[in-house]
Amino acid sequence: MANTTSAKKATRKIARRTEVNKARRSRMRTFVRKVEDALASGNKTAATEALKAAEPVLMRAAQKGVVHKRSASRKVARLTQALSKLA
Repeated sequence: MANTTSAKKATRKIARRTEVNKARRSRMRTFVRKVEDALASGNKTAATEALKAAEPVLMRAAQKGVVHKRSASRKVARLTQALSKLA
């Protein structure tokens, strides 16, 4: 358990930040899942729209430090590649 006042405050800040990051990660995964579902169903227009919505969410998560920048870029690139193969 934290002893000093500053350590107690740090614990509170970490708890708040964890909740925010959890929400961002969940939101990111939901958007990615929507793209993957649209790709699996073979619906190109729905997949395009879902990817267009998912890309900023992924990049924002990377910008906020929820995932690494390269991980987000790789995920977007792979989804885009899968979409182009759908033709």
